[in-house]
Amino acid sequence: MTKQKVKKNKSNERKKNLFVQITVVIVLLGFVVYFILSNFILNQPSATNSDLERAMKNKMTYTFQKEGELVFASHNGDTISKIDIEIADDDQQRELGLMMRRSMNEDNGMLFIFPFETFQAFWMKNTIIPLDILYVNAQNEIVKIYKNTEPYSEKSLPSGKPSLYVVEVIGGYTDKYGIKEGDKIIWKRD
Repeated sequence: MTKQKVKKNKSNERKKNLFVQITVVIVLLGFVVYFILSNFILNQPSATNSDLERAMKNKMTYTFQKEGELVFASHNGDTISKIDIEIADDDQQRELGLMMRRSMNEDNGMLFIFPFETFQAFWMKNTIIPLDILYVNAQNEIVKIYKNTEPYSEKSLPSGKPSLYVVEVIGGYTDKYGIKEGDKIIWKRD
């Protein structure tokens, strides 16, 4: 091989190396820009999040809004107890639930209504007061009860069986009135 061909090969090799280096730098810069932009975009609050945050702040000065009544009944239909309820029947209301409330009267509760019967799971994140959580199927039968749930807990509390409704009452309510799985609910809107 002549000196000229060797120089030309070395020159071509340097150009290739330089091209590879520039390509690697451009790709790395692209990744950096991508991660910075995606992080920035993901951290921007959406309209739904800001609506939820505003609603949560409003609930801190909350007063109970009666929207219906609910009766707990034994499996044979005898009335056990009765409460006034708020009704959570859309995604935003169900997501907010009883979070951020500082207290609740014994004769108040919340009825969550879902669009169809399926397995449900709740948690206590941002919930200040202990609650009894009752999962209820489409036949209005209580299929699962969690008693005195732990405030602020992120532990999942699954229904175990398909549920159409969930009722939340003040912690200890089901023990005080002897409400158990297999009992029923009867409710109506105002």
